[in-house]
Amino acid sequence: MTHEDTGADLLDEIRVAVIRYVQLPTEHVEVAITLWIAASHAVGALHTAPRLAIRSPEKRCGKSRLLDLVGALSRNALPTANISAAVLYRVMGSDRKPTLIIDEADTVWGSKKTAEQNEDLRGLVNAGFERGRPTLRYDAAARRVEELETFGFVALAGIGALPDTITDRAVNVTMRRRRPGEHVAPFRSRRDGGPLQELRDRVGRWIGSRLGEIARSVPDLPVEDRAADVWEALVIIADIAGGDWPKLAREAAVALTAEQEEEERDSTTLQLLTDIRDAFKTAGTGFLESKDLVFALRGIAESPWGSEGVDLSVMKLAARVKPFGVKPVRNVTGTARGYRLEDFVDPFTRYLGSVSGSSPSEPVKSSKRQASPSDGSDDLTTRPVNPSDGKPALSRDSDALTGLDDPTPGTCTACGWNVDSAGHATNCAR
Repeated sequence: MTHEDTGADLLDEIRVAVIRYVQLPTEHVEVAITLWIAASHAVGALHTAPRLAIRSPEKRCGKSRLLDLVGALSRNALPTANISAAVLYRVMGSDRKPTLIIDEADTVWGSKKTAEQNEDLRGLVNAGFERGRPTLRYDAAARRVEELETFGFVALAGIGALPDTITDRAVNVTMRRRRPGEHVAPFRSRRDGGPLQELRDRVGRWIGSRLGEIARSVPDLPVEDRAADVWEALVIIADIAGGDWPKLAREAAVALTAEQEEEERDSTTLQLLTDIRDAFKTAGTGFLESKDLVFALRGIAESPWGSEGVDLSVMKLAARVKPFGVKPVRNVTGTARGYRLEDFVDPFTRYLGSVSGSSPSEPVKSSKRQASPSDGSDDLTTRPVNPSDGKPALSRDSDALTGLDDPTPGTCTACGWNVDSAGHATNCAR
């Protein structure tokens, strides 16, 4: 080393070394991978250790090659293609404090059966995200309880989805196959490993000389909540490195967090809430019988509710909305069980950002085509709700809403839905 390395220069070198051998999807991902590698060397001074979740929709997308490079440049990398819960807490609690590199993660959590068999492992990977959350095990031979550390950096790669509790604690990267004309240098560990190890050691020395500063750092973050926990360590490294890296780190944090939130919004759970909200709006009522709501949901074009995978039923619908604090109730006349719109106000507001779906900043897309404001209809308006009797969607006269009157048009203060010019609060059960 003929000159003193600066943090910005070292991060630049890591970034160049990685993209020499693998095609990353965006510049923000390049920044995130670089900072994650550098942060692994500061594990002793950090409060959180974000996971690195590398996924691909198919094989030959470069995820394993990226994992090779991450392992070559990270602190004390310990690669494995499989691991048990017992091994994980033993190695993470050792003095070595490795960076655990798990390839073929889809063989661990890729199916419902294997995921159920590896719940303990998932829990430990999640617990090790934050310092001070050890696991307790009873040592029968010594007749005492052991407190075993789980904190440390973990990178995982696999085809398809990973458990959402892991991706929620991770920098998430979705790899893609290279297009024709996109080229990278071939990587051979025997030939190329030496220069990468030399760079790794230089990064380790630079980080090691600044551990006190890293431990004291409290960075300003452009993201909140769990995303802030994920990005704190990476932004700390960027701020200490200087140059363009503080700006690049914060831009990457905002962009990749937004991508992850968009992916979460597309989950079937949030899609169900969105479609329930639209079903109430289409019916123009504050109460829907369970069977009518299920029929309306199953009839939505391009939704999963009528598919073999979900096959929504009255009982399954009740189970899916129960975690949101919503349960089926009797209607006013006591003749049928179903759902009140007012009971969904809280989850609609918390998870969809809007009760009516009319907010211009609405974050969730419905699985059905939205009607234009001018045509006054959508593809469910004229569809019978009950296939057995052909009844139209329930009206306010059929669900004890006849007493709801407001003589002036405007917005209902209870739910935010519009009151029409005739004074009918047609979309509110309050």
